[in-house]
Amino acid sequence: MNATVRPAGLYTRFVSGVLFPLQERVKRHATVEIRRGLEQSQWWTPQAIAELQLRRLRALLVEAGAHTAYYGEVFGNAGFDPCRVNSSADLARLPFLTKSDIRARTEDMKSRRGMRLQRSNTGGSSGEPLVFYLDAERVGHDVAAKWRATRWFGVDIGDPEIVVWGSPIELGAQDRVRGLRDFLLRTVLLPAFDMSQARLDDYVRLIRTRRPRMLFGYPSALAHIARHAQARSVRLDDIGIKVAFATSERLYDDQRATIEQVFGCRVANGYGGRDAGFIAHECPEGRMHVTAEDIVLELVDEAGEAVAPGQSGEIVVTHLASRAFPFIRYRTGDYGVLAKEPCPCGRGLPVLEQILGRSTDFVVASDGTVLHGLALIYVVRDLPGIASFRIVQESRELTRVELVPGPGFDSKVNNAIRDGMRKRLGADVEIRVEEMAMLPRERSGKHRYVVSKVAA
Repeated sequence: MNATVRPAGLYTRFVSGVLFPLQERVKRHATVEIRRGLEQSQWWTPQAIAELQLRRLRALLVEAGAHTAYYGEVFGNAGFDPCRVNSSADLARLPFLTKSDIRARTEDMKSRRGMRLQRSNTGGSSGEPLVFYLDAERVGHDVAAKWRATRWFGVDIGDPEIVVWGSPIELGAQDRVRGLRDFLLRTVLLPAFDMSQARLDDYVRLIRTRRPRMLFGYPSALAHIARHAQARSVRLDDIGIKVAFATSERLYDDQRATIEQVFGCRVANGYGGRDAGFIAHECPEGRMHVTAEDIVLELVDEAGEAVAPGQSGEIVVTHLASRAFPFIRYRTGDYGVLAKEPCPCGRGLPVLEQILGRSTDFVVASDGTVLHGLALIYVVRDLPGIASFRIVQESRELTRVELVPGPGFDSKVNNAIRDGMRKRLGADVEIRVEEMAMLPRERSGKHRYVVSKVAA
């Protein structure tokens, strides 16, 4: 069994053991107690974790049916009795929950017993933002799950951290309070919206000065900073960074390699969202563990039927701490593969072998063949002189490639891009290459390498 490494620094122990728990108590979050429980249950057998999951699932379903108008109606229409649920497989008797359902029935999804609900929303990187509500129970579980995963790598809340995120720095009163909190927790926020050369110089300088123990952010942004440091011949692998947590975007192999090489640290992939919760995180063995104490994860095919481990399917989530605003059989739009074998780390948590990305990360050839976006990314990624790029499939007949030229760029590579794309999408497809000074980022601050407007 792998033991969690306790933080060594005195101030880190003060923050993780006193200051942060005090903050969570003021917010009425049971985060500390939940994390302690998760650090015990992760070592249980898969059967014991499944039994815990079933008890919590039954309680969620009973609560949702009795106290939300939406699920009272859904259960009645399906003839579904939550008290008779004997397995997570019984969820298959219920319809899926979609973003459209939530938008249409937001008020009806709130529990009549819900208190102190907080309005939340997704960033809308794949379309219209989704508005939903969270309560202290849900937030506490999500924070605890992330906290547990952080400690897998021997770092803790209170260790110096740099976060590269989509939130712009604002100057309101609430932001000043947040700034004080970040100062005490030794967290520095670097906005991912503006990645100009001058701003990147500032970021590299700040990272060397702050000497963080951990990084946290979009993999595209972390890799972009790393490549800029390389171009400036600035070393960042000698300042003591222990781990870089990558989240909110698909992590590509080349990004992982670049981040690890430049920052001289491990990369730990995280998967989840504000809506679906903290779904999975990579352990030191390199496997993605599902937070099974809080998440019932289903993988389904196009017909909505469960797929076996080793087969790809859409990821459907039931969040067991979402009683105030239930997420039951929520379609994430992401695709993944469950592993057949357990992780050698000894944790009994299920393992996601692959996370394949969103449905909008897939492209459709002119003959209707569905391809993963990587098929097009590989065409562009290794060509010389390209600083960054994005591929936008407008239709089966037209795909645009937006690229930012870098040192050594030769416009002859545009022909190589067109030839490579047509080999995959079809000989008659128009490939329009557009050279740009800077790529526009999503409203959330994320970067997407592939955007398909064609239904896969």
